[in-house]
Amino acid sequence: MTGYYDSHDSAPADDTEQPATEHGMSRRQLMRHAGWFGGAVVLTVASGEVISRIADSRETNSMAAAGATTPANSSLRFVQVSDSHIGFQGPANTDVVGSFTEAINQVNSLGFRPDFVMHSGDLTHLSTAGQFDQVKQMLTGMQTDRVFTVPGEHDSIGDAGRAYRKTFGMGTLGDGWYSFDTHGVHFIALVNTLSLEKLGHLGNDQIDFVRKDIAGLSSDTPIVVFSHIPLFAMYPKWGWSTDDALKVIALLRRFSSVTCLNGHVHQLFTKTDGNITFHSATTTAYPLPKPGRAPAPTPQVVPARQLKDALGIRTVGYRQGDRELAVKDQRLA
Repeated sequence: MTGYYDSHDSAPADDTEQPATEHGMSRRQLMRHAGWFGGAVVLTVASGEVISRIADSRETNSMAAAGATTPANSSLRFVQVSDSHIGFQGPANTDVVGSFTEAINQVNSLGFRPDFVMHSGDLTHLSTAGQFDQVKQMLTGMQTDRVFTVPGEHDSIGDAGRAYRKTFGMGTLGDGWYSFDTHGVHFIALVNTLSLEKLGHLGNDQIDFVRKDIAGLSSDTPIVVFSHIPLFAMYPKWGWSTDDALKVIALLRRFSSVTCLNGHVHQLFTKTDGNITFHSATTTAYPLPKPGRAPAPTPQVVPARQLKDALGIRTVGYRQGDRELAVKDQRLA
């Protein structure tokens, strides 16, 4: 396996028939998904179809107490955290180190030891050596054997990601992409935050990597793809999409179960497209506005008592031999 270090070192079927907005989604999809932002959403992914429901805080707490984060006999359980923005200073969150510490403590209090933790980008806010060192040291507090990462655009300010790769890129290819296998699942970690014009961008070298990487895999192999910027057109007006993602999506169409997990947008969002399900994660730092609800995606100031409701972590479980992933998002509160 590559690209990690030792830590102790959905929409209704008829949505496709609705007129699309200029942002690539129907108005019904936007309205339906908008209700999920900032909440704890329990999602079951089965054969490419997402069944979702809002979980209130009492249900979330009781599920956690009962150890029901994933099915009891699940053989793979991992955690996704995202957008810690270590180094951010602003009224939207005056203590991002403190909130990321709480997220780490929440991971360590899940009642099980995750097989790995994935940080899906914007580890830092300004890409400084000190910020990279600080977040790496914090990640060693995760009670897991392996921590994987992909970079966000805030992790490559002014240096095309060199400082990020020096800290987190050991064993990766190109600009930091890689893949690995565990528990019968094939994982692909992509970098779409370099060469930014407006949208995310993968580039031909990375697309060729994916093509060769999956060439020998059986079509019934579950695939999980990590990226920072969404691989679907969530809201291109704000850059919340990847301009050449369809080339990778086309390569993944032959697989019966594909799950794409991203960060960047600082809020929960789910979209299903045939056999492929996309899940955007929330943040541990500060909320961003819902698509189109503000002039730009700038940090949102909310009452202090409500901030943790907008922050959180994600747990994912998979039972080897099945075609199901169980995805659960829970608030930091």
